[in-house]
Amino acid sequence: MFVDGFYDVEERDGYDGRLPVSFMSERHTDKIEGPKNVPQSWRMKERMKTVSVALVLCLNVGVDPPDVVKTSPCARLECWIDPFVMNAQKAGEAIGSNLQKQYERWQPRARYKSTLDPTMDDVKKLCTSLRRNAKDERVLFHYNGHGVPRPTVNGEIWVFNKSYTQYIPLSVYDLQTWMGSPSIFVYDCSNAGVIVESFNQFAQQREEELKHATGNDRATAPPPCSMKNCIQLASCAADQLLPMNPELPADLFTACLTTPVKVALKWFCTMNKSKLINGISPDIIEKIPGRINDRRTPLGELNWIFTAITDTIAWNTLSRDLFQKLFRQDLLVASLFRNFLLSERIMRTYNCSPVSNPKLPPTYYHPMWQAWDLAVDMCLKQLPAVLESRPYIHSSFFEEQLTAFEVWLRHGSRKRPPPEQLPIVLQVLLSQVHRLRALELLGRFLDLGPWAVNLALSVGIFPYVLKLLQSAARELRPLLVFIWAKILAVDSSCQADLVKDEGHKYFISVLSDQYMPSEQRTMAAFVLAMIVNKYPAGQENCFQGNLIAVCMELLQDQNPLLRRWLCICLGRTWKEFEAARWCGVRNRANETLYPLLEDPVPEVRAACVYALGTFISTSLERSDHGSNIDTNIGIHLLPVNSDGSVLVRKELVVALHRLVIQFEMNFVTVALQLLEEDRQREDQDRPMNLSLTPGEALGSGNYGRRLSLNITSSTKLTATNTANMYQSPPHTSVGSPNTLTAGNTSGGADGGGGLMAIERMRRVSSTTNLSSMPLSTYSNIFSNIWRTLLNLVGDPHPEISDFAKKLVNAVTLKATVTARPQFVRDSTLRDINSAPSSPTNRLNDSITPDLKSYSPPDLTTSTSSESSQTRGSSSADQPRNAKLPSNKPHSLTFTPSRKMFDRGPTITYEVTDETSPARSLTLTTNFCEWSSKYFAQPIMKAPEQQDPESHVYQERNWRFLRNSGIRQEAADQQRRATICEWNEQIFLNKNQNPPTALRFHDYEPQIAVADKEGFCIWNWEEGTRVNYCYNSSCQSISSLQFINPHDISLLLSGSDDGSVRVWKDYTGDVRAVSMVTAWQVLCGAQYLPRSTNTRSAGLVLHWEEECGTLIASGDISTIRIWDAQKELKTHEMQTGSQVSVTCLAADTVRRYLVIAGFADGLIRAYDTRCPSNECEVMTGREHNSWILNVHLQKGVGDGKIISASQLGDVKFWDPRSRGSTKSLSCGSRMSSFAIHERTEVFAGGLSNPSINVFNLAGDELSCIKYYDGFMGQRIAAVNCMHFHPHKVFLATGCVDSYLSIYSKKSD
Repeated sequence: MFVDGFYDVEERDGYDGRLPVSFMSERHTDKIEGPKNVPQSWRMKERMKTVSVALVLCLNVGVDPPDVVKTSPCARLECWIDPFVMNAQKAGEAIGSNLQKQYERWQPRARYKSTLDPTMDDVKKLCTSLRRNAKDERVLFHYNGHGVPRPTVNGEIWVFNKSYTQYIPLSVYDLQTWMGSPSIFVYDCSNAGVIVESFNQFAQQREEELKHATGNDRATAPPPCSMKNCIQLASCAADQLLPMNPELPADLFTACLTTPVKVALKWFCTMNKSKLINGISPDIIEKIPGRINDRRTPLGELNWIFTAITDTIAWNTLSRDLFQKLFRQDLLVASLFRNFLLSERIMRTYNCSPVSNPKLPPTYYHPMWQAWDLAVDMCLKQLPAVLESRPYIHSSFFEEQLTAFEVWLRHGSRKRPPPEQLPIVLQVLLSQVHRLRALELLGRFLDLGPWAVNLALSVGIFPYVLKLLQSAARELRPLLVFIWAKILAVDSSCQADLVKDEGHKYFISVLSDQYMPSEQRTMAAFVLAMIVNKYPAGQENCFQGNLIAVCMELLQDQNPLLRRWLCICLGRTWKEFEAARWCGVRNRANETLYPLLEDPVPEVRAACVYALGTFISTSLERSDHGSNIDTNIGIHLLPVNSDGSVLVRKELVVALHRLVIQFEMNFVTVALQLLEEDRQREDQDRPMNLSLTPGEALGSGNYGRRLSLNITSSTKLTATNTANMYQSPPHTSVGSPNTLTAGNTSGGADGGGGLMAIERMRRVSSTTNLSSMPLSTYSNIFSNIWRTLLNLVGDPHPEISDFAKKLVNAVTLKATVTARPQFVRDSTLRDINSAPSSPTNRLNDSITPDLKSYSPPDLTTSTSSESSQTRGSSSADQPRNAKLPSNKPHSLTFTPSRKMFDRGPTITYEVTDETSPARSLTLTTNFCEWSSKYFAQPIMKAPEQQDPESHVYQERNWRFLRNSGIRQEAADQQRRATICEWNEQIFLNKNQNPPTALRFHDYEPQIAVADKEGFCIWNWEEGTRVNYCYNSSCQSISSLQFINPHDISLLLSGSDDGSVRVWKDYTGDVRAVSMVTAWQVLCGAQYLPRSTNTRSAGLVLHWEEECGTLIASGDISTIRIWDAQKELKTHEMQTGSQVSVTCLAADTVRRYLVIAGFADGLIRAYDTRCPSNECEVMTGREHNSWILNVHLQKGVGDGKIISASQLGDVKFWDPRSRGSTKSLSCGSRMSSFAIHERTEVFAGGLSNPSINVFNLAGDELSCIKYYDGFMGQRIAAVNCMHFHPHKVFLATGCVDSYLSIYSKKSD
């Protein structure tokens, strides 16, 4: 049999893996919103600079303080100078000068002042003068108290009197007053921790005084200064003395802070004497060649390594906020705290514990110190050879750290601790030798996600990558563009820094570089789009950089992501920026963008609509040329109404909103004209004896259900069944430059007038003056755009419908007020103006005689509230014989309550152009922000579906294995299906309403059932109903299809109004069911005329899983083929018939055939490769009644076409033959018909009523007339039936609401 070979091919070729997955891209699964706004902590709230330094040296050389007993020998060096080899005065001056030079290495631009053995007045004068000059910047106070007594517990340090005969105490409180805030204090003396404790006590006291002074309004004295922004560094704790080891300098703490490398090298030699090679001693340290700021020399390289290591220790030990404050806010403070970490390590070996405020955690045992010791050891090992003029071999420290960082990247994630080498990567960016590798690793790290970007920014990467944009090296371009795309995707505020440093020029050059890959150009376009986003300075600078011309040249690139971001970049560049917009006008940018409206990628089409929407000017200054361009854009946007993508149609509403703002009065006139036509038509249709209350004239039904786009006297169609949305609009005459006065509407049902007008408009150049255009063409523009908005009100997607409702309501509100007369408010003139107005003052003779005054709608009313009010209205409020209200959206907000020209109210409601409802309405989407999330997420990492270790991949693989097992099991059942009875009932239950459509899930024990109110999911194994969802449409569901049944399943429902909706999570709680997408598959189609006794075919759908294609038809004269990946209509074939299509079948993968059955009994086959009017390749004329179903064998049998009609005849066709090859009769009329896809069995619901199962040879296998069970009742007429795609199951739904499933009889 044919079954075995077919399944062998499926399993051998990996059938499930080859099938496409439809409606599962990010635009369907993600919520269309921008990234969450996480507060950025990396950017310093305020940068600070130490501008003044006070050096206070209380040495009193030659005289020891009374409370300190020094050892002999004792440490003597101060600032690396022995004060006892020269006289005291010169020694003090030399020490002060040397200390200043040591500080100048870290802050050369500061203002330095020193005082040697000062008095209290000297200190006061010094501190107050520096604070006065520093203003709000930081001042450093360095205190060396080696020649004075230790600080007191009362918070006092010591200075001298003028004659140096006494020690004078100086209160820290006074010092705080003189120094002010912000300040940094360095204390190098014994018991220095006492000063820190006293300082904090006084600071707390000041805070309390400040709080009291702030609350006391009568206080006359100036409030005390807060000391919150003060930093302190002390050499030892409150109970510790400074070390006196003669091998160390006396000011060891100061030496660590100002000459860290020198101290570290000497200390290393002292601590490792036995381990050093011969010739290495502390004295040779002075001979290390190089400069401290030259990284190419041994000394400079050691300082570079030391900076990287201390930065790394701090970043891995401190909190992020404290690290930012101490190591990134002030260069001098950062240097001092790096060196403070070294002082802690060295001085702890001499029983001293340096103290800081803010307090730091212990860092002396950090493992990175071992890396420092290794770097020092490797340097000292080469020192004798270097001193003999041999070449110096640079340290491998940075290479090793980059390797460690690379290892972390292989296994790192957000759940693991961050890489400790990140600050080292920052330092490596300064080296040309390692820069390329460092940038590559940094890019890989940033690609891990926003958390990685925030970490890199917090460590201080930003100024380094900003400066690298000045580099002309081409090899850095891809890396820098990638890094900046990652940064801007997380923190868009960096746009200001880029513009300030002219970084935008770098990315414009990358974008215009024809040798750059499209991926890098895409990132450059994204960066530029972020620079111009809501930032006028960015728009101006990029516009001056010729960005618009560069983008337009690349719009035809093959990369869809690049095309998308070019459109977004253009749209953001000229949004609310007239200079850029007119530059686009001169370059015909709108005409260049028009082809992208048919781009195969929905995101590109949405971006194109966004760019064209922002191209529409909302400026109050208008010209004919500008108006012509805007209306030309509006005409080209009209066909987008039928786009299958929600993204595109939502952007369309926003774009049309800008057009309505610009031409509001024209749309108001169109709305008034359509209102009058509806009123006149209702007057003609209303019986003479029927009175209609003002409230009934408005109507209370759902807004989307009252659309009527075909405004003709002979035909009324709802929005979803519109024959042609581009029909002939009302004739309009121009009464003024800004206002159109509507006239009469004419046009046939075919709508040719409107289409001709649009085609004429499309042929008009953007440079043509509006005044030279035909009047009818110009009038038709606004009428057709308004009809498009009305059509969008009935869009099946609720968000689009809500957008359109708000916009239509805003225009009708303006129309409401425009139709009112304006009354004088002054009571003295009320009597004069109370008489009816003169006929010459009327707005329009055709509108005003019977037009009522209306109340404006509430623009904030939601769809749900409207529908709830509708359901809540009582029938008692309506006359029993009242005619149903008008179904027109443009009539919705017009509530008749009084004559237009009566006395009217004493207070009028006025709406002017300045208070325009449309202009004040805000309609925005998050499409651009959502698009930017792509760059914030990992790009280099393979998708989870392709990662064998991911949970998603394993789940998917399990599903494929399950599917294969089910197909193999079903193949065994199918071998006996053609000879067994099909009368074993395995499921019976009653549905909520009579089923209208059935669909088995291919691999789950589920069956979807549709009825007039919605659809439900049944578990046929357990016999329970899983869920019930009410249909969003007012029309009955006529078709159900499971999408992606082999993977993550979705459910597609098609309603009689031509709308298609795709649902996910349909088996969970009803509140969890969500709409993936929705669109009108028959939008704009010409509906066939029907007589009253003609049955409607509704919406007929056929889903091709193998290629992701949806084929749709119904009561129209065409067959449409939609591509699910593109969300576009790819083919529209003329049926060549004037009757409805009743069923469809297709094989568009192998044979490019579409088979259609018609209401008149004809069978037609179409080749999708042929032109629309020449695609019919076969016509079968042997049936004489409604075709119930057609089937095209694929992969099984001989590939024949099988059809069945209501008369009960079944015929077999060969596409190559003119007539049928075989005919069968079921014996009586049929109401439904189904064919099993993989076995030679079909079933029919006969009029007996009974369910009959046959094989293709015509043998009857079963005849089912009763439900199973004791005294089983007779089955009712069968509405619908469906075979399981694999198993030998048949599901039927009857008019009595019973749902049953039958299988072949058990052996």
